[in-house]
Amino acid sequence: MVAQKMNLSSKIIIYGILIFLGLFWTIPTFGLLVTSFRVPDDTSSSGWWEVFTEGKFSFTLQNYSAVLNPGDGATSNTAATINLNQAIINTIIMAIPSTVIPIFLAAIAAYAFAWMNFPGRKFLFMVLVALLVVPLQMSLIPILRDYRVLGLNGTFLGVWLANTGFGLPLATYLLYNYIVTLPREVFESAVVDGASHPTIFSKLVVPLSMPAFASFAIFQFLWVWNGVLIPLVFLGDDPSRIVLPQRILQMIGQYATNWQLLTAGAFVSMFIPLAVFIGFQQYFVRGLLAGSVKG
Repeated sequence: MVAQKMNLSSKIIIYGILIFLGLFWTIPTFGLLVTSFRVPDDTSSSGWWEVFTEGKFSFTLQNYSAVLNPGDGATSNTAATINLNQAIINTIIMAIPSTVIPIFLAAIAAYAFAWMNFPGRKFLFMVLVALLVVPLQMSLIPILRDYRVLGLNGTFLGVWLANTGFGLPLATYLLYNYIVTLPREVFESAVVDGASHPTIFSKLVVPLSMPAFASFAIFQFLWVWNGVLIPLVFLGDDPSRIVLPQRILQMIGQYATNWQLLTAGAFVSMFIPLAVFIGFQQYFVRGLLAGSVKG
C-alpha cells in the first residue's frame, strides 16, 4: 500500500514537472500569438505580457490581412511585390515533392539493404551512413555547377532533386531500421507463394511500414518547409518563385518596427507544418522507436 502511494506521488511529481516544462516552453510562442492580434500603438508602447497585467489589449485581424494582402494600408511602408499567398503556394510546391520523392526512393533502398543479397551491400550501407555527417553546404557549389550545365538553376525540379539527395541518407537509415525488423516468416511465405520483390515491396512492406514513413515525412516536411539556404541557392530571389522563409526574412526589413505584422507572418508560416504534425503525430513516436528493439 505504501509502495503504491509512493508510485502515485512520483507520477504526480513527474507529470507536474513535464506540464510545467511544456507550458514554459510555449511561452515565447504564446507571446507571438498575442502580439499578432495587437494594434500597432499597443505593440510599440507595451510588452505582450501587459495584456494580462494591465489589460492593454485591442483585438484586431488587420495584421493578418496586411501580411496576406500587402498594400491594404495597415502600414506606411512600401507594399511588397509579392505577398505571403504566393509564397505559401511556392513553398507547398517545393515541400510536397521534396517529401514524397525521398520517401519513395529511400523505401526501395531500405528494402534492398534489409532483405536482398547483392555484392557490396554492407559496404554501400556503410557509405550511406557516413553521408549523414557530411554538411550539405559542401555540396552546394558542385551541384550549382552541374545544374548550370543541365539548365536546372532557378527551377523547382532542381530544388526537388537537391532536397531529395540531402534527405535520402537519413530516410534510408530510418526506414532500414524499421523494415529489417519485420517478421522474416512473412517474406519467406511470400517467396514460397511465388511473389517477386516488387510484389513483396508493394503488398507487404509499404502497408507495414506506414508508421516509419509518417515519422520521416514529418522530419522531411518540416526541414524543407523551414529551409532558407537551399531555395535561396537554387531558386534565387525571383519574386515569382520566392518561398515562405525567404518572404519572412524580407518582412523583417520591410516591417522592421511593426512587430505585430512580423508575428502574424510567423504564425501564418507555422500553420501548415503544425497541421502536418498534428495529423501524423499518432505515428510519430511509433516511427521513432521503430527498430530500437526487437520483439
